[in-house]
Amino acid sequence: MAITNYLVSVTTNSSGAFTGYTPMPVSGRLEHIRYIPDASTPLDTGAGITVTGETSTIPIVAKTSIGTTAFTLAPRQATHNVSDGSAALYAAAGSGVLDKIAFAGERLKVVVASGGNTKSGVFEILVSDR
Repeated sequence: MAITNYLVSVTTNSSGAFTGYTPMPVSGRLEHIRYIPDASTPLDTGAGITVTGETSTIPIVAKTSIGTTAFTLAPRQATHNVSDGSAALYAAAGSGVLDKIAFAGERLKVVVASGGNTKSGVFEILVSDR
């Protein structure tokens, strides 16, 4: 299994906003997203982030009040039954079955809101080929 590491460097504008993309299209399954704050100018505590597929707009992460410390998320999406499209469950009244989110040749879009004036960090996005 090959894993590719995509880095999206963030520096917010004077309004605390930022929009950026993976440097190249992503193909594979999302393993995790890690936020690494800048040591002296991390995003503000109340910052919110949204990560989606650029063209598909597939939702990946929507997180508010991220804090000023590093964190890692492993987003997953719901799966569905083949026969009727209903949510797949582990048991009749159980928890939903989740799986990695797959992408084929599109960049991932990272949006920051309320991040503070000229605050920075890096989003590390790991994608596997299976």
